[in-house]
Order: sequence, then C-alpha cells, then structure tokens
Amino acid sequence: MIDLHMHSIYSEDGDIVPADLAKKCAAAGIELMAVTDHNSVRANEQACAAAGAAGIDCLPGVELDCVYRGLNFHVLGYGVSDANGEFTAIEEDMNRQYRELAMQSLKKTCELGFEVTVEEMQAVSQWSIYPERWTGERFAEAIMQKDAYRDHPMLKPYRPGGARSDNPYINFYWDFYAQGKPCYVEMQFPSMQQALELIHSSGGVAVLAHPGNNLRGHEELFGEIMALGFEGVEAFSSYHSAQQAAFFCRRAREEGKFCTCGSDFHGRLKPAIELGVMTFPEEIERSEIERECRRALAHLL
Repeated sequence: MIDLHMHSIYSEDGDIVPADLAKKCAAAGIELMAVTDHNSVRANEQACAAAGAAGIDCLPGVELDCVYRGLNFHVLGYGVSDANGEFTAIEEDMNRQYRELAMQSLKKTCELGFEVTVEEMQAVSQWSIYPERWTGERFAEAIMQKDAYRDHPMLKPYRPGGARSDNPYINFYWDFYAQGKPCYVEMQFPSMQQALELIHSSGGVAVLAHPGNNLRGHEELFGEIMALGFEGVEAFSSYHSAQQAAFFCRRAREEGKFCTCGSDFHGRLKPAIELGVMTFPEEIERSEIERECRRALAHLL
C-alpha cells in the first residue's frame, strides 16, 4: 500500500513527530510513504530513517503553497533536497508572514461574530512548533471550546452529528478562512512556475495535490497547468469523490502524467482521515495505480 501525502509537526496543522508517522504507516500496512509538510522539509531525514528501521520505503517530500492565475494551489514535491537552503528560506518567510498577519486574522474572526483574545489563540497554539501561525483551524478550536458558543447556530454544522462534523476544524477553515471566504487573509506565495522550478532544481518530481479541491469550478485550467512541467497528479485523495478521482485520473493520462494517491493525514485536526485511506472508483484497481506510481518514482528511491 502507498500513501504519499501526510503531515507531521513540521506542518502548522500537524501534530505527530515524523518517526511516529513512519511507525504508524508500518502498522497500517503502508509500504511506501512520504511526509509532505507545508512549505517545510524538516521532517524528511527523521521520517526516512524511521521508515528504514521499520522496513518500509520513504520518499523525501514537501507540499508548497503557490499561485496560478490568482488561485491558490498546493504542489507536492518528491525526492527533494534542501542542499541550497531554499526550502528553509520559504519556511522562514511563511513564519514571518503569519506573524505579521496574525492580528488581521484575529480582527476578521471577531468581525465574523466571535470574541477571541490573543491569550486564547496563544493557548491553542502552545503545542505547536509554530505558535505564531494562527490558522483557521486554530481559530476554530479556540471558538468551539468556549462555553459561550456551545449552542451558537453558526457552529452547529461542526458539532457532533452536524453536516461538517467529520473534520470540524479543517472544515471550518475551508468555510471561513480559505481563499474567497470572509476571514481570508492574503499571503504572498511563490508562483506555480517558481514552485515547480524549486522542486525540479532540488532533484525532485512535481505532483499537483488534490486538484478537485483547488480547481473546483476552474477545471478548464487543468491542461495548461499540466503543461507548466508537472510529472504527476494526485488523483486519489481523501478529499476526492469517486467521480472526481476517475475524472482526474483520466485527465492525467490524457496529459501523459502518472497518478499518485495520498490520504492527506494530519492527526487530530482531521480525525476522519486515516493513513492509507483515499477514494478509488470501482472501475479502477488500486494495485494498478500503485504499480504505476512506483514505476514513476523508482529512480528516487
């Protein structure tokens, strides 16, 4: 089994140390893994060492935020190296931007109708190695744990039994803090072409992450995005429906790209997502996709 999309403590929304991720992968029957932290490669050495000790293969990975035609995307890189320190520079720039925008995010959250204090945000962030990164998920946690908002109508979809309760914190982020939503605060990300160039110059291959999430309503851009220099497409994701998975698998093959599969596991902030679990349509054999993926990435192992 293969899972090439997961996050450790080196993502602002991850909470598991890289070595433990490798152990969890081994226990789940995963034979090839990749830790793809947001704009950071710090987990790779630890994860790959622990994976080797557990008898499974591990690819160094990363997930870069980037922009194409004004839309935010995620690009996965596999087999990457930070020999020139460029990924470290990106991580440091993300830290700087989060610090500078923290109060703007807090102000927009209060304008949404919730009173949240600096101290409350510090409390829900203290466990993280990035306590300055006040993400939508952390605002959701701070809001949802307040007794005053226990029965707030805006939060009902995220409470147990609600329509958005499977992954309440991340769903709150998508609904209120993602691009185009009321609490969105714009950050300066590299262009998609710059992200691709960085991955390729570091010896890696580039894969478009969960396109059903980021291309929604803009599927016509898929062909021109592929032409920028992608090698693969994450067609099989916990975010995708069976219909979306089949669509992006077909489109990837039409463009001459290979398909990958990834759960996008984060730990406690996405409790409904399990390692190794993603959607496959009935007409597509998972084993076939995994063999295709291994062939495409064999030179990186």
